[in-house]
Amino acid sequence: MSLIEAPSTPLHVLRMHKDPVNALFCSRDNERIYSGDAKGRVVISSTRSLRPIADWLAHTNAILGVEELGENQIITHGRDNKIHVWERPEQSVAIRQVSAATLTESSAPPLCYSMDVNALNYCRFSLLPLSSSDETSALLAVPNLVESSQADVWTLPSRQRLHAAIGDSQCTSSKFSDGRTGNKTGIIMAMRLFHLPSTAVANGTLGLLCAYEDGGVILYRRTAPDGTQTIEGRGWEMMWRSKLHMESVMAMAVARDGSFALTVSADNLVGKYDLALGRSETALSGTVFRTKQPGNGAIAIRDDGRVCAVGGWDGKVRLYSTKTFKSLGTLVHHKQACQSLAFASSSDIGSREAVDDDEEDMTPQENLQRSRWLVSAGKDARVSIWALMSFEKRS
Repeated sequence: MSLIEAPSTPLHVLRMHKDPVNALFCSRDNERIYSGDAKGRVVISSTRSLRPIADWLAHTNAILGVEELGENQIITHGRDNKIHVWERPEQSVAIRQVSAATLTESSAPPLCYSMDVNALNYCRFSLLPLSSSDETSALLAVPNLVESSQADVWTLPSRQRLHAAIGDSQCTSSKFSDGRTGNKTGIIMAMRLFHLPSTAVANGTLGLLCAYEDGGVILYRRTAPDGTQTIEGRGWEMMWRSKLHMESVMAMAVARDGSFALTVSADNLVGKYDLALGRSETALSGTVFRTKQPGNGAIAIRDDGRVCAVGGWDGKVRLYSTKTFKSLGTLVHHKQACQSLAFASSSDIGSREAVDDDEEDMTPQENLQRSRWLVSAGKDARVSIWALMSFEKRS
């Protein structure tokens, strides 16, 4: 992967928010950008018109996460200890023709249902859609309602708790990768619910990766039969435990194929974890890459798993090869800390939603260019869209 100079300025800058932006999400068809801020406001922006489709106060406290659930719903997570599921608004011609200033709370989409959660530790939810005829059916991982160092898994839309207190110290015991023992991990800082990759020892098994306050990362796998309800951490086992950071993990990203994960912290390290390893390979589960810049609060991995972006407290976004961690460039725009990153989808480029008759379809080249976007946001309340190169090898 050759070093290609990063763009000097963003392709677009969206100024829809007045408060720090904490959460970003790009729809799988690259038609919408979701952003959530510190006051609980969520904005859905069209990637065609760069105008808001919807702008509403989704929560009474800061947004921790926002994501699409199927094709017709949106899930939002706030510091107000609530998760809301909304009906996704359509991008009508009327909405496209108004400016951000004219949108009011009447643009808020209908609320489908809500659930109470524990948002003490600033850890956003992890959503795993289920392969079912019902596209709104999914598993949802969140911190435990009582103990913030443990995790719960819920079913949607039934809102039934399927697995409770994963990581209960009474049911798990292990050693850190550096040989130290103990169960004091602190609260969960980030989590990801996923199916273990086909190369893993537990092929296709449900896995939960948790990053903790003490700088450690633990991979759990479900041992209980599919659909069996469990409590007190039973039905789950720890596959490995690795501690690469000396400070709390600030952000974690998992490759789309579930093969590896990356973490960042207040230190200058990026941790890489092989998610295909088994229990006997604990000592080999993590690799440290040292960067020149300490203080990182956001990380994202491109769909193909070849490129990652790291958001720094200095507002800069640094691009790296995930294989060698060679620098691929630095994006400079944000005046304050970068708090969230999202790559556009680089898969399913050919399958895009139909648009209204009065708006021309994008050309294949335009769709390809849009699939290379990187979206960044931070404390300066700006959402920046960057047009990246492909970073492919050139002969």
